[in-house]
Amino acid sequence: MGRGDLTNAEWERLESFLPPGGARGGRWSDHRRVINGVLYRVRTGVQWRDLPERFGPWETVYKRHRRWSADGTWKMLLSRVQAAEDAAGSIDWEASVDSTVVRAHQHAAGARKAPPAAPQKGAGRGTNQRSGAAETDRPAGGGGSLGECLGRSRGGLTTKVHLVADGRCRPLALVLTPGHYGDGPQLQRVMEQISVPRTGAGRPRTRPDHVLADKAYTSRENRRYLRRRGIRHTIPERLDQQRHRKNRGSRGGRPTGFDHERYKKRNTVERTINRLKGFRAVATRYDKRAYTYLGTVTLAALMVWLRT
Repeated sequence: MGRGDLTNAEWERLESFLPPGGARGGRWSDHRRVINGVLYRVRTGVQWRDLPERFGPWETVYKRHRRWSADGTWKMLLSRVQAAEDAAGSIDWEASVDSTVVRAHQHAAGARKAPPAAPQKGAGRGTNQRSGAAETDRPAGGGGSLGECLGRSRGGLTTKVHLVADGRCRPLALVLTPGHYGDGPQLQRVMEQISVPRTGAGRPRTRPDHVLADKAYTSRENRRYLRRRGIRHTIPERLDQQRHRKNRGSRGGRPTGFDHERYKKRNTVERTINRLKGFRAVATRYDKRAYTYLGTVTLAALMVWLRT
């Protein structure tokens, strides 16, 4: 086992969720070897063609990562691990929301704007529908810099990763936008991505007990959204909002509540971002397609859950 590869304990947690493979002449080559190859690239940021030979053909590793990013296999694995942790009662549901800007390498630009290929006849049928849909190579959408979540700034092309983290510095949900997009308008979108399945019967859990966020999320629309869903929150009020409320007198409404001691725990999302950016292919975006980069970030989040 090489440095950064899946341990036996980690592989046992994932093996049962993967499509059957590894048989001679079958569709899939050894899953563990391929996943270790993807992990090596995510951890080091090396070009796909420079993968060590012990992981097999680099085309196999790259295509498996692209396929599983497109059909949601990485996201499925993350949700299964989250479900197991929730069943064990180890998720701290005092969540924090924030975002981080990622510099895009020049190789991340220049994706073709052509629409995705039409699905092949019979794709997605059979017992393994999860991987059948990947024959289209990529999901619908994308194209252009904004469609691939590439925004321009003074530093060049950037992508922004919005995330919700639990109280133990582990990502609960992820959303990508171009780098120049604001944080506040994405609160509802990233909160809607929280979905931790129950191990038994019942709907997945979608609401944390409490949400911590900084002043970028202090809009009235966001506060109304959280109150409507019954989610308690601690978000500081900006100075201009305080002045505007006081100038309106009794029509300005009551001041928002703010717990200084509870707000100190918001550092958990900052530490989560630091963990994710420990993977070099996350800290710098090399993937042309947004769905492929989201799969890269999701795999990094999966490893954070497995190794925390």
